[in-house]
Amino acid sequence: MSVTDYYEILGVARDASGEEIKRAYRALARQHHPDVAEDKSKAEHRFKEINEAYEVLSDPNKRAQYDRFGFVGNGASSGPGDFGFGGGFGDIFDMFFGGVRGAQPRRQGPQRGADLRYDLEITLEEAFAGTTKEIVFERLAQCDACKGSGAKPGTVVTPCDRCRGSGTVRMTRQTPLGQMVTQSPCTRCGGEGHVAAHPCESCAGRGARDSETRLTVNVPTGVDDGSRIRIAGSGEGGTRGGATGDLYVYLSVLPHSLFRREGRDTFVDVPVSFPTAALGATIDVPALGGEVDVTIPPGTQTGTTFRLRGLGMPTVRGAQRGDHHVTVHVAVPAKMNKRQRDALEAYALAGGDEIDDRSFFDRVKDAFRPE
Repeated sequence: MSVTDYYEILGVARDASGEEIKRAYRALARQHHPDVAEDKSKAEHRFKEINEAYEVLSDPNKRAQYDRFGFVGNGASSGPGDFGFGGGFGDIFDMFFGGVRGAQPRRQGPQRGADLRYDLEITLEEAFAGTTKEIVFERLAQCDACKGSGAKPGTVVTPCDRCRGSGTVRMTRQTPLGQMVTQSPCTRCGGEGHVAAHPCESCAGRGARDSETRLTVNVPTGVDDGSRIRIAGSGEGGTRGGATGDLYVYLSVLPHSLFRREGRDTFVDVPVSFPTAALGATIDVPALGGEVDVTIPPGTQTGTTFRLRGLGMPTVRGAQRGDHHVTVHVAVPAKMNKRQRDALEAYALAGGDEIDDRSFFDRVKDAFRPE
């Protein structure tokens, strides 16, 4: 089965912002639209791929699901009324007429910063006992000099003289469909509705600066693969005095070479010798909390599982623990010395090679008995 990489289709990085994804989509859609391309059939297929990728990556929920699982559960095809575009009729209109119908100005009050995602890998032992991890990531932090206003300290922002503070400009165009009035974000103020006559020198008027951030993440006990930790106020900085977004740390528990986990229960396979299985013994077996004693009764068969209650994974709050399941496998020696071979041959001569399982042979006879 082929794997579709939506980021590769749009030619953007996996950490691309929503605005970067939208710009890449518009450029590719103009280039590969079947109405303008020379090879109609190839352009139609490519155009469908571009729209499918944009529909997933432009939706935060679908993008999060795709980043985690590599696909979106209900598919990414356009729904009725989308005209084959991930962004609907508005994006078609914007693409060919240079603006979005009814474009709204950006809110001019404080705006909250964007939330961020960080993927963190931990071991099963760290998930069992809990741990602390230091992470480093890049984010847009609110400019300390201008407090997010974008204006040089001591100065103020003023309404844009081009759009008169509305953030949008109206244009009337003659098209093959007739006269059309469109609204688009003001290019002078970027749709903000105001400008800084004296931009902040620290952030070049953006109101935010790129910042490398170090944080210590406390991972509680019992977390599972896909668990999420929210760190309030550690996302991107807001603008115009808006609140800072949050950081979401998604945990990925690495596979273990020895243990297997299912919910709160853990599982391990342990080899035992033939004398141990036949005569019985107390052996040490590994568990996530350390080695524990397990009594092997005489005559234990290979594949027998012992359930050790309360020795599995703890819950996130640590109030309860799952069970630890130990499955024993009788190990057959690959090589034996002369003394071992003689002892085993003596055991066989004493009748040790006879299998006393009448029910098994009865089932064999039944299988070949003529009806």
